[in-house]
Amino acid sequence: MARYIFVTGGVVSSLGKGLSSASLAYLLKSQGFKVRVRKMDPYLNVDPGTMSPFQHGEVFVTDDGAETDLDLGHYERFTNISAKQSDNITTGKIYSDIIKKERKGNYFGKTVQVIPHVTDRIKEFIKSDIDKEDFVICEVGGTVGDIESLPFLEAIRQFSNDIGKNKTLFIHLTLVPFLKSSDEIKTKPTQHSVKELRSIGIQPDIIICRSQQSIPIEQRKKISLFCNVPIENVIETVDVRTIYEAPISFYKEKLDKQVLKYFKIKPKKKVNLLPWKKITNTVLKTKKQVNIAIIGKYVNLKDAYKSLDEALIHGGIKNNVKVNLIRLESDNLRSNEINNKLKKVSGILIPGGFGKRGTEGKISAIKYARKNKIPFLGICFGMQMAIIEFARNVLKIKKAGSSELDKECFPVIGLVHEWNKGGKLIKGTIKDLGGTMRLGLYEAKLKHNSLIKTIYKSNSIKERHRHRYEVNNNLKDQFEKKGLIFSGMSPDNKLPEIIELKNHPWFIGVQFHPEFKSRPLSPHPLFSSFIKAANIYQWKI
Repeated sequence: MARYIFVTGGVVSSLGKGLSSASLAYLLKSQGFKVRVRKMDPYLNVDPGTMSPFQHGEVFVTDDGAETDLDLGHYERFTNISAKQSDNITTGKIYSDIIKKERKGNYFGKTVQVIPHVTDRIKEFIKSDIDKEDFVICEVGGTVGDIESLPFLEAIRQFSNDIGKNKTLFIHLTLVPFLKSSDEIKTKPTQHSVKELRSIGIQPDIIICRSQQSIPIEQRKKISLFCNVPIENVIETVDVRTIYEAPISFYKEKLDKQVLKYFKIKPKKKVNLLPWKKITNTVLKTKKQVNIAIIGKYVNLKDAYKSLDEALIHGGIKNNVKVNLIRLESDNLRSNEINNKLKKVSGILIPGGFGKRGTEGKISAIKYARKNKIPFLGICFGMQMAIIEFARNVLKIKKAGSSELDKECFPVIGLVHEWNKGGKLIKGTIKDLGGTMRLGLYEAKLKHNSLIKTIYKSNSIKERHRHRYEVNNNLKDQFEKKGLIFSGMSPDNKLPEIIELKNHPWFIGVQFHPEFKSRPLSPHPLFSSFIKAANIYQWKI
């Protein structure tokens, strides 16, 4: 029988609801329970696939091809449970589904309204695709008081009444600010946030208080009194030095214990925190360091490459080195400045992306990595830029480019016209940007005697994709004659998936996104190998 835990937020956004949900999920899973974590986003976009990173941050991709919120990345990294399409829903998706049903006459002429039709659709999402889970943790995006969030809050209120309050628990995450001028911790924002939640009809059972410093007992008593929550259920979360301290912090505060106590359930086994202690010790205390340059359009946005940042850290954990991320805006990277800006880095990474802005800076950086034998990793768009650089400077195809960026170029990169998925032929298009890409898990066959096969230790792999353009396979022979090997191909041998450079210590481009499958407790082999190569190079400079 599933128990449902709803996580809401108040006062301000970006308090860490996703991290809190992921940490709680790990603690419950570690005690022998089957856990599922879901996210409800209040925006009107059907999914984040067409949203700018400036607006939304990273688009996370699941095995089954869903473009989702980055919080699902947190859920996967902490629980090691692969998310599904059914684990993320938006207001846009809900309204889209309802309008389609209305157009088909499925409501039999009834007036379609927020209550009950929208709230019923949300409740359907909450309880859908459940497979003997003990706990389903549902994070509600936005903050209490947002107009956009009201249908979700009403839906979870109804849901609790529908299945019984003994099967549902409400956790409210709120800010407890510290005012330096008065040297005081203020509880009023939390009180007002909870008051707003209670006015909707939801009484929080547990309050998680985000603060810069430990909350004195008197302030916790005040929160307990005014918010009608037992003091043991006022859980503080003080800013941690690394996100991988979060499970340890919540365990110390007995969050999991209070959740199980509420449901009158005893743990099946003891929580194992040793892996997290080992990780935090490596991240915070190791003296060995390596500098990795990430060159892209959104490097100054904290969440734009969230999974990538974490995957590189995971690679550092595997090699017992601290990874320093040197973020360089490709738009501002001039060819005459390359040597000065990259001379102290031991690895260069070009991430995924779309659009023409900053491409020449990326190409110049790739040329520098190729000629100076610096470990290089190109991901998705980064691999395509590596193909263009090689075509221009080695094959001497001066107009080599991508048809995405220049219709008059010699297209070494072009639109994926068709591909196989689940035995069906899928056709690509540029007319409808939403949901027309090659998305989700696809297989690649690895070439014998290749570096990539040595890294993966397998003849074939399955990785997550998110792209609309692909390397022109007709030029394969020309590239390979000059030393750029197509070391990974789709099973039908039509789509290049991986490239690597001969006579270079470590130069790899991949069409997929390996960062989505990296975990702190199980680092992705590609990032582990990349950081290892960068660490070796470090001793040469």
